[in-house]
This record gives sequence, C-alpha cells and structure tokens, in this order.
Amino acid sequence: MAVPLRVLPGNRCAPTMKIPDIGLPKAARQAATVRRTGFLRKNARAIFLWPAAGLLLACLLWGSVLTVLERDRAKVREDAFRQAESLARAYAVQLERTVGYIDQISLRLKHDWEDPYVILNLERQQERGLYPDIGQMNASIIDRSGELVTSTLKPLQRQSFRNHPSFLEHMAGEPGLLIAGPENSGRLQVPVFRFTRRLEDIDGSFAGVALVTVLPAYLGSFYDEAVLSTDDFVSVRYSNGPLLVTTSRNRTGTEQMFYREDPAFRTLAGVAYEKADSFHDGRARIVAWKRLERYPLVAMAGLSEKRVFAAYNASARRTFALATVGSVLLFLFASVGMVLSARLAWRRQKEHEVRETYRLAVDAAKEGFYMLVPLRDATGTVVDYQVADCNERAATLVGMGRANLVGATMGNLYSGSHAQAIFEKLREAMETGYYEDELRVPSPSLLKAEWVHRKVVRSGAGLAMTIRDISDIKAHEQALTNMANADALTALPNRHWLSSYLPLAIEQAHASHGGLALLFIDLDDFKNINDTLGHGAGDELLKAAAERLRSLVRGSDRVVRLGGDEFTIVLDGVRSAETVARVARSIIAALGEPFTVARTSGQRVQASIGISMYPQDGRDGDTLLKHADIAMYAAKAAGKGRYQFYHAHLSDRLVLRINREQALRQAIERDEFILHYQPRVDTATGRLCSMEALVRWQHPERGMVPPVEFIDVAEDTGLILELGGIVIEKACAQIARWKAEGLPVVPVSINVSALQFNDGHVTDILADAMRRHEVDPELVGVELTESCMAGEHDTVAGEMEGLRRLGVKLLVDDFGTGYSSLSQLQRLNVDILKVDRAFTVTLGKDAEGTALFKAIVSMADALDICIVAEGVETAEQLQALQSLECDEVQGHFVSRPVPAAEMAALMLKRFLFPSAMAQHRGILPA
Repeated sequence: MAVPLRVLPGNRCAPTMKIPDIGLPKAARQAATVRRTGFLRKNARAIFLWPAAGLLLACLLWGSVLTVLERDRAKVREDAFRQAESLARAYAVQLERTVGYIDQISLRLKHDWEDPYVILNLERQQERGLYPDIGQMNASIIDRSGELVTSTLKPLQRQSFRNHPSFLEHMAGEPGLLIAGPENSGRLQVPVFRFTRRLEDIDGSFAGVALVTVLPAYLGSFYDEAVLSTDDFVSVRYSNGPLLVTTSRNRTGTEQMFYREDPAFRTLAGVAYEKADSFHDGRARIVAWKRLERYPLVAMAGLSEKRVFAAYNASARRTFALATVGSVLLFLFASVGMVLSARLAWRRQKEHEVRETYRLAVDAAKEGFYMLVPLRDATGTVVDYQVADCNERAATLVGMGRANLVGATMGNLYSGSHAQAIFEKLREAMETGYYEDELRVPSPSLLKAEWVHRKVVRSGAGLAMTIRDISDIKAHEQALTNMANADALTALPNRHWLSSYLPLAIEQAHASHGGLALLFIDLDDFKNINDTLGHGAGDELLKAAAERLRSLVRGSDRVVRLGGDEFTIVLDGVRSAETVARVARSIIAALGEPFTVARTSGQRVQASIGISMYPQDGRDGDTLLKHADIAMYAAKAAGKGRYQFYHAHLSDRLVLRINREQALRQAIERDEFILHYQPRVDTATGRLCSMEALVRWQHPERGMVPPVEFIDVAEDTGLILELGGIVIEKACAQIARWKAEGLPVVPVSINVSALQFNDGHVTDILADAMRRHEVDPELVGVELTESCMAGEHDTVAGEMEGLRRLGVKLLVDDFGTGYSSLSQLQRLNVDILKVDRAFTVTLGKDAEGTALFKAIVSMADALDICIVAEGVETAEQLQALQSLECDEVQGHFVSRPVPAAEMAALMLKRFLFPSAMAQHRGILPA
C-alpha cells in the first residue's frame, strides 16, 4: 500500500518556511519546536560570550600580574646573583693579595735561610720593623729535627713541630707552599693558620721548614664588610671544602657559622641558590664562590634570601590586592553585559531565520547551492527531500537546467545505494544541524566533477546544501605529494618516501616470513668532483650514478637518494647474505667505471656500502637505516671502495668515539683545560732558558686526563682549532700574570698542530692574544711539527712569514721523525730544533746513536740553529749531551711538566739540576 506524500506549505523560493501548529501532525509540531529551540540555543552561545570575555580578561589580568611579578622576582634574583658574584670576586682578589704577601714572606725566609752568606735572625728583623705586627702574623724557622730555630714571636715554652702534617709532607719532598689550619697555637693560645715552605741544603736535602703563622682575623678581614647584613657572610675555604674563616657583620671566626656540611666546588667560579636546610640557622642564601688562581683556596660570599626579597615580597602583596579588585570589577561588567545581550537576542528572534538563510545563500554564491525541503508521510516521517531552490552553479554541476532541477526530488535524481548514502547524510544533518565532507565522486554520477566538497546545514525546517568542485585542488595536492616524495635531481624516491615505505615493506616481509636488505651507499671522494669541476659536474655524476643503480636491481627493489652523495637500495625478498653481497659487489664495480661529466671523461668515484638485513639487524626502518649507516662508515674506515655487513661491535665503537667527541666539546665549552709547563735548561750551566706549555684536561670526574686520550680525537674532529686557540690564550695570560708578579719570566713555547697551521689563522690568533695581554714577542715561541711544514707551500710560507713579523721564535718539535729536509729548514729559517727523544735514548748505548746526534748538532751549527734534546731522563744522557755541546736539554731529569704555581718557584732557582749547581759552588770539579 503506497504512503501518500504531502509537501509542507510555503514559498518554494524561500529557504525558511513558517509552519502553523493548527492542524499539523504531532511530528510537524515537534519540528517547529526544535527549530525555535535551536535558535535560542544558538543565541545562548552569544550571550555567554560576556562571561567568557570577562574570564578571558581576568586571565589576561592575572597573567600580566604574574608575568610582571615573575619578571621582577627574576630581576631581584639576578641582581642578587650579580652582587654575590661581585663580593666573591672582590674577596678573592683581596685574599689572593693577602696570601700572595704571605707566600712572598715564606719565599724570603727560604731564600735568606738557604743563602750561605746570610745569617737569619727573625727576632732582630722584627725589632727593625721588617715584619708586620705580631698581633696578626709572625714568622719562624723550624730545623730538620722539628725544633724552633728563630721566630718573630718569642716562644713561651719549648715546642716541637716534628709530627706536624705539614712538616712531614715537606720532609717527604713537597717543595710548594702548604696551608694548614685553623688549629690551636701553643704559644698564642688561639686558632691560627700556618703557611709553610720546604727548606733545603745546598745538596737539595731537607733542611727544615719556613713557617708563617696568621690569625683568622688577618684572612677574614674584608674591605667591603659594610654591605653585609647580619645573615650575610663572606668566607674562605679550602678547595676541597673545609672552612678556614667566616666573616659576617661585626664578627669573624673559624666556627661553622652557616653550612651544615662542607660544600663541594666543581668549577673555578660560580653562583648557586642554597636551600635553608644547608645551613645551621635554617636560612636560605644565594652563595657565590671564586677559586684562587695560585692557591688551593676558595673565596665565598653568601646573601640572605629573606633580605634580598624583602622589598619584592611587600610589593607583590600590594599588586595581588589590586588584581583582586580588578577581577571583581570584571565580574560585574560581564554580568551586566550578559543581561543586556539576552534582551537583545530575544528582540531579534523573529527575523533571525530569514537573515541566516540569506547569509548562507550569499556566502555560497560561487558554489552549487541547494535548498532542500523534507517530504513527510502521514506520520511525520521524512521519506524524501525536494529541491526548493538552487543557483545556476548547482544546476551545472548535475548537468541540468535550473528550471528542471527546482522541484525535483532526491529519489528521482538518485537511485540504489547512491540514493541511500545521500539520504543517510541528509538525515544526519537534520538531526545534528550540520554535516560536511569531501567526496570522490563515484561512477556513474550526475555530478560533473572528480572530487567535491559537500556541506549541509539545517535552516529552519529545511536544509541548505552547498557543493564545490575541488578536483583541481586535489590534483594539486597529489602533485605536491609526488614532489615531496621524489628527489628533484635524480627523480628517485627521497628520504621522506623511504620513511613511509620501509614500515610497509617490513610488515610485508614479516607477514611472508621473508627477508629484506638495506644497502647504504656513499660515493667516496665525490667532493673532489665538486671542488675541481664544479657543482654542475657533480650533479651530472649523481644522475648518471642513479641510472646505473637503477639498472643493477630488480623491478621489485627500490633505489632511493637520501641526499648529497648518499643512496639507499631496498632489496625485497632476500634470504641469503651471499645474494646481497653479490649485489653490493656489482654496485661497487659499476660505480667504479669512469663517468663522463662536464665534457670530460675518465672521472672515477668509488662506493662504500653498509648493509643491514631484516630481521637480524633490526625490526624497524629507523634501526635498519642506522645500522646500515654504521656499517657504511666501517667500510669507509677500512679503505673505501668496499662493502661491510652490520655487526653489533661496530655500534659500540662508533658510540665510544661519539661519546669521546661529545665529552671533548663539553670540556672546551666549560673551559676544563689547564696548562702545565716543562723547563728547558742550558746544558752546560743548568740555568733555566725557556719552558714549553703543555695542555692538560682537568676532568670534573676523572681528574687529570692525559693528552694521549684527547689530542687525536681533537685532530680528527677539527676541535684542535678551538683547543689550540684556548692554549694560546691561557699561555699569554699566564705570562702576563708572571710579569705582574715580578718573576724573572723566560720564553714560553706553544705547540701548534698541522691542522691549525694549515688553517692559516695562527698568526692572527697569537697576535691578538699578545696584544690584549701586553706580552712581548721575545717571551713567546711557536713549536711546529715536521708535518706542518709538509702542508700547502703557500699557506706554510705565509704563516711562517707572519710569525717572523710578530718577532716570536720558531721551533721544530720532534725533529727527525717526520719529513723535514735540509732545504726546508734553510728556506723556512727556524730558530730552534727540538731533537726527538728517540735519538736521546740511544746516547751512551751505541756509537751509531752518538754519531747521528753529533751530525744533527753539526748541521744545526752550520745553519745557526739552537739544538734542544728532548726526553733527557738520566745523568749519563746529560753528560753525553754536554760532551756533544748540545745547547739545551728538556726532560724528566730536569723537571716534569708542572702547574703554573710550581713553575713560578722554578723561575727563582739559579740551577735546575744538581751537577751544574755543585760545579758552580765549587764542590765538584768542573
């Protein structure tokens, strides 16, 4: 039995129709109610914009307040950090001078006591005013048995220093300045600090200790003490943490005034926030520290957090109060706005449907626009939709005229599954009020387009539908997708395509229980083509290489260009490593054949190939690609032009090298390097002539790292350029410090690697450092290896000429192990030859070694070049070098490389090995 259809009354051209309640079925009345309710719900969203806006403004207000307060707090904290750093630096400078003065007194005591022509009487010198007031400091001499010999302070009772730790350490051979304390003084009956230095007889044996005793107040005094509050402090500690003395306002002492546990200092200087539980008084502080350059002491300054933030906290409370008042006003403003908006929405309710329908029609003017009216049966159920109105574009899309389309029903236009799908979407729009999608037009269809964008909106009791042809947009998107997945130069798939393809290939291999191989190919020496023939020729070669690779694989395999000169081949369905190896060998052979590029033939490259296989070398694309890359680097390291399967140990080796390189980069950034200095002395007299600056890595966890563990890594990675600049800067700065201290500075030679020298900037870097630190050229030397002189002739000659213009000395290090020739030495005009230790160790063992060394000395005399023998470790070697009239010697027999502080002490010695000292004093025959 057919169900009669009934079209709802209204103007067919108007999208919005008024449905009277009288005489309508129950479903129709419900539809009208839904329409009005939906409109009110729509306006309700606009009404609630007011509280939303008020909330947003409140959030902005509080966000601004909190931002300003946070910025102000950060500014206060930053200022406090700067103030703490400034106090620590100032105190460090003062402390450096104070301890330096004490050190000078100890050196004077040592010099006067060891001078056989001086009779030292400290009591008399004290009476003459040669020492400070004994209320703060006194000096003493302790003999080798630990007994007091002479002192600026008359002893109240006999006291032995035999078992004192500093005395025992000097007796064991420690030559430098030692600091002990605080400890109770037997004579002064108060805590004191003791500064001691070893005394030696003329033969170098232990002769006692020079002792300077200082009261805590002498070290704790601080010229800027007035800036400290009651809870602030400055203090001096040993580098390993223990406290020497602390000063706060109106009090100085050695008691533990603040820290519960001794702090650790991992850097030379710094500033940190210390929590309240770090201190005895339970007050948090900002603490800065500065380690003294020449002594194992650290100057500290601490500022009370409560005092620092007192003014800020008061200001923050006032700001919070004002923000609260502002939030209340915003709430009132939003409430009034919401009430007014509700009244306005009620007045506009009647005309809203017409205006909304008109807006939809206008907005969709460039699209196909349809007004659909639901057709209901006697029960009010929607059974079809009629086109109440449309525009010309809508009629064109379905290949009909507008007059024929208006009045047609969806059931007449569409049939079967296509009609069912359309009805489902329209029903969804009626229920939810909105539907939108993009549709690939099925065939056959009325729509004259491949892709359309479809949007349906409920308007009153009907539907407004727009359809836009997006075929061109979809075609453009597909073209962009193709471009994103293809390499522009070779037309091969690119890395982006590979990242999408590999997971699918692996999934397929897993499902078929098959295998998959990934070949990572790198063209060896490709850079030479770009550098010699240009990048155009390089592009030609890459395209030719891509064609060769395509010709070597099956249709099911994939050739991908990753970028630059790197390619990847994915071999599907392989189970045997021998099959993959055969493909790799054919690739290496094919790419090894000459290429014709830039109209020149005979251009050759090699290929290094790394291979990873699924599933044994990885179960995902990223892992397989990474492992193939690692294997390729192993093949390249083994000599290039070969292939390498991945093995786990290759990853371990690469990770170890990367970790070392990363650690070295961090060490350069954190300035973890220090310089040690090894003296060079006159062979005949033993007098100090010069010294060599040697870099050491002071690792925060491993301690002193020997150069053999990081110099090669620095050379391979190019970090030697930065490291070399650091060495030059530190050496020049140290020379300037020694000069400022009044020490008899001798020339310092700085090692320069072949990579630095060939870089061509050594002269500029050295000149800049010498200028900034005001270092005279005669105090600087540059040590070059023989490999430096084997570099590019123009670069080497230019650097050598630049260094000669600076006035610095030029030294050839490790002479005899490299590629130097007599003509090179004469052309480059060097000043000093340092003969490698391999020649020194042969002296006294065979006649050939002595004859060879004698020939080197004769050659140097003829060229007017100074000769330095490296690696002198025994008295027999020294005697042999004296007999050969070698100019200077360097080695452990004279001195090992020592820190700058110990080198300062060596500068004050007249002789640096016993035999020369003994001959000078007439004890041994010359």
